[in-house]
Amino acid sequence: MIVGLGNPGPRYKNTRHNVGFMVLDKLADALGAAFDKERHKSLIASARHNDEKLLLVKPLTFMNLSGEAVAAAGRNVLQEVSDLLVVVDDVNLPLGKLRIRTGGSAGGHNGLKSIIACMGTPEFPRLRIGVGSTEPGRDLRDHVLSSFHPDEWPEVRATVARAADAVLRFVEAGVDQTMNEFN
Repeated sequence: MIVGLGNPGPRYKNTRHNVGFMVLDKLADALGAAFDKERHKSLIASARHNDEKLLLVKPLTFMNLSGEAVAAAGRNVLQEVSDLLVVVDDVNLPLGKLRIRTGGSAGGHNGLKSIIACMGTPEFPRLRIGVGSTEPGRDLRDHVLSSFHPDEWPEVRATVARAADAVLRFVEAGVDQTMNEFN
């Protein structure tokens, strides 16, 4: 199960907080899948890659309640929590940087806090995508809910494509190999 975090609706479509949704949209396009089902408080797409069945999940609960959707979608799908990959924005990483981890803290990210609370563990793989740090004098909430600057979009598009590649590598080879190749 691959989960991309973001906020639903056109207002948030191109914001920093929605980079997880952007990656899942890129994956769905690459795999010929469509987000054509609404279940478990999420938009769902089914896909296959290398004979692996994938469930692509975009929670519709808004970021701070993402765990509700992830737990509901994973209830009958996940055999192990290691079969889950969460794709999430990270203001502590420079724009364009990817970091894959097997687990860990929420690092101040409310979406991850919610997933950790609802899943009962912080030990699930996550792909963190650098969206750049807060500009001086700017509130963190305003920063993550803002759109990327026009000059950042080439880097954002390249990063989203690399992140989609990292997700496919995770499916093929697991988290350790993906960490070696993409961190």
